[in-house]
Amino acid sequence: MPSLTTYRAEVGAVDVAIIGAGINGLAAARECAARGLSVLLIDQDDIGSKTSAISTRLIHGGLKYLERLQVGLVHESIRERNILLAQAPHLVKPYPMLIPFSRTQSRPGWLLACGLLLHDLMAIGKKLPRNRILSGRQIRRRWPSLAATGLRWGGLFHDAHVPLTERLAVELAVEAHTRGAVVLTHARVEELVHTDERVSGLRYRDRVDGTLKEVAASVVVNAAGPWVDDILAMVGLDERRIGPTKGSHCVVDRFDGAPETCVFFESPRDARPMFVLPWEGRYMIGTTDLPYDGSLDEIAIDDDEVDYLLSAVNELIPTAGLHADDVLWSYSGVRPLPYVEDLRQPAAVTREHQIVRHRGTLAGLVTIVGGKLTTHRALGEQVVDLVETMLGRRRQPSPTRTAPLPGAPVGEEWSVARERLIARSALPPAVATRLVDTYGRTSLEIEALALRDPDLAEVVDPDSGAIAAEVVHAVRSEGAFTLEDVILRRTLIGINGDVGLAAAPAVAEVLETKCGWPADRVGSELAAYRRAVRRFRPRTLRSTRAAHRA
Repeated sequence: MPSLTTYRAEVGAVDVAIIGAGINGLAAARECAARGLSVLLIDQDDIGSKTSAISTRLIHGGLKYLERLQVGLVHESIRERNILLAQAPHLVKPYPMLIPFSRTQSRPGWLLACGLLLHDLMAIGKKLPRNRILSGRQIRRRWPSLAATGLRWGGLFHDAHVPLTERLAVELAVEAHTRGAVVLTHARVEELVHTDERVSGLRYRDRVDGTLKEVAASVVVNAAGPWVDDILAMVGLDERRIGPTKGSHCVVDRFDGAPETCVFFESPRDARPMFVLPWEGRYMIGTTDLPYDGSLDEIAIDDDEVDYLLSAVNELIPTAGLHADDVLWSYSGVRPLPYVEDLRQPAAVTREHQIVRHRGTLAGLVTIVGGKLTTHRALGEQVVDLVETMLGRRRQPSPTRTAPLPGAPVGEEWSVARERLIARSALPPAVATRLVDTYGRTSLEIEALALRDPDLAEVVDPDSGAIAAEVVHAVRSEGAFTLEDVILRRTLIGINGDVGLAAAPAVAEVLETKCGWPADRVGSELAAYRRAVRRFRPRTLRSTRAAHRA
């Protein structure tokens, strides 16, 4: 697989310049490159590092949109879920979830049961089992901790999730680059360029020498997520298009009564949808949905949100007994939803995306508002349909509907490919299993590094089992530029119990000895990483601060 080269000293004129390497920008860049357009994807941070990194990690079939009669969005969600299950089976997994039918909830059980059956009718031909209505006996057998509270019936909704969302984002970038896209990270866009009464490119701050550089583009796509309005302000547009809402999740270890499957339930306080999600050997609890007008630079959960999330789980599963000290770490961010004046019910804001083609003196500029992890590919297709029209090109069919992602198996089912890759590996079984489950077919490249250099077969993080070769691969082949890029979004060491804090020095040593990073850079990167992960409020740092206060 070709390397993802994220730095170029100079970038020539392109058909399309896309601002924002979140899931929307990645999808549009992948689609542009697949259709033969020249494209620049640029971001002030890293690939998928902000909004795309704070989702509930569901590839959701759109069940909750039935209630709002958003039939088109349900159909789109089901179709895109099927596509992802087919083209990225190493990353996107079936994920059944229990929906309790309780007398205390705002929606009666019979209505939820009808919704499950109707969703099955709309998903004829889907790749997942049919939804089921569960009796009290079935719930007692599989979810005894919920049955103990008096739950007598419920539904089993067969959905999907992408536990390693960061890997999905990286693979989208790798595929776009493989097809010819230029990907520039840690390069802040400072200005949009006007020529002949239209937007004709952008200027960005070079991440190496700090100079201002210019790229000409026939079309500029504003896919900056929560920063969409900041980009529009560069061309004098003050009308607010983004009304972000804050969402937070807590991560905890297994607790008493923890379910083996996801539970999709209502908050006892305000009836908004919530989840208890088994995730990579731990549990994720989420999410909040609050109006947000604060800084976008460093968003963290607050104590009220922690109480809101844990209290809901404790009421659902009284044996859980979760307290704030049980939270290993958390993550928060904002959803870039359409702005609604006097917002009182964030959950009611539409999740349908908007693609805005600007006119007049802003011709050549396209803005994306909203968007979802599940339907990112469809959004990218729609954006490029519009771009081709703007460029006067004949619209082409979308190649991404059938194109597998780089780590996907070729010509065999994932379960078969997974067992084969693990069995043939010359690395220890635990290491081989981790590599295959994290990188799919790309694990072969990492294994080759480890076999050529025994030092790279050494484990750098006992919690996750990650090895040094993954660190080298992150820099050489996947465009990692900072220690945070490596730990949080390439190797996924950062989803361990302490967000990678204990492993950071060992990872930094590999970057120094095997990737040639100077010692002073390694020191500053370690300090920067420790500052960066404060936003996750890891228990390790909370305990350290408490000890200092004592």
